[in-house]
Amino acid sequence: MDFEPTPKMREMQARLTEFMDAHIYPAEPVFARHFETTDTPFRTPDFYEDLKAKARAAGLWNLFRPKAHGGDLSNLEYAPLAEIMGRVWWAPEIFNCNAPDTGNMETLMLYGSEAQKARWLTPLLAGEIRSGFAMTEPDVASSDATNIRTEIRRDGDGYVVNGRKWYTTGGMRESCAIFIVMGKSDPDNADRHKQQSMILVPRDAPGVKILRHVTTLGYADAPFGEAEIEFDNVRVPAENLLLGEGRGFEIAQGRLGPGRIHHCMRLVGAAQRALELMMERVEERETFGRKLSQHQSVREDIAKSWCEIEQARLLTLKAAAKIDREGAKSAKDLIAAIKIVAPMMAQTVIDRSIQIHGGKGLTQDLPLAELFNYARQIRFADGPDQVHMMALGRQLVRAHHEGNKGPV
Repeated sequence: MDFEPTPKMREMQARLTEFMDAHIYPAEPVFARHFETTDTPFRTPDFYEDLKAKARAAGLWNLFRPKAHGGDLSNLEYAPLAEIMGRVWWAPEIFNCNAPDTGNMETLMLYGSEAQKARWLTPLLAGEIRSGFAMTEPDVASSDATNIRTEIRRDGDGYVVNGRKWYTTGGMRESCAIFIVMGKSDPDNADRHKQQSMILVPRDAPGVKILRHVTTLGYADAPFGEAEIEFDNVRVPAENLLLGEGRGFEIAQGRLGPGRIHHCMRLVGAAQRALELMMERVEERETFGRKLSQHQSVREDIAKSWCEIEQARLLTLKAAAKIDREGAKSAKDLIAAIKIVAPMMAQTVIDRSIQIHGGKGLTQDLPLAELFNYARQIRFADGPDQVHMMALGRQLVRAHHEGNKGPV
């Protein structure tokens, strides 16, 4: 299988790299200073908007958009661009390619009505609003999404939503205008995977209460923020339901396939940057009369990190190519595999880089600590490691006994 980039891919990668060099890396200290001093951490800063205008002008906007819905790139063509963006954890928003908005936009593209697209998708694609995906709940084991308790109850010409969600990325944003909420509309259905629905809930709807901001490893993730939200008798029109009652799991699977490619390639980019910083550090510092690069254990860390990054990159590209050829459902084994491999790989490589940098690696002087936080988050986001391993193991055993070779 050949993943050599086409001329089109090389040109896009060069343009994006040039933009990162010219505008994103120089803005990292600006980003740090702003969020260390601002009294409004969840308001989009002016320098963000300036960078977004530059990205639009450079033709680097909505790069994630699927070909089937007006975009120019396949999953395989977009994946290396996600890697480049992932080198700076906040950079994807500058190109309107950040989670959860990309997943929410793809959900609306795939499953939204024309009215829903006009009301919510159009301004999301324009970057005029932001959104949240409200699925995880604090009171149940959300790794098994059939446990979800949030109620979506039909009442006359609308639905009433009651429940509590948390880790709703982007929910703290002042510009967050809409939540996609997953809840139970038919809790007594004998098929546990048809009890759930997804519905669009405006953030300013009466009864939507932002209870608190939840940090991760002490990081605020500003300007996104992880919100804990209560939905207290929130009434929305019936036309806000996505696709139909009982189709929540169907939507979730359609939404998460390409999104996992994006996350995993961003993590490859984060790990690649950590490795590059590692290789710079080992030539700058000496211990016990030798450069760090001359110590055997350091060389081993660099070699293992390079191998692990390359393995994760190739596996993710293989999954992206299969999605392009056969769809996310056919690529489910490879999607599970990359979700198992990439976050742990990134966490491990970034941790090695932190160790080689010493105390500085833990500080805000380098991007490593926040990249580590991102990698650790993604071991839960879109399904924890254990769920993917359980599903992949089951699928592999079944394929073996059915005479199939497994993921190809």
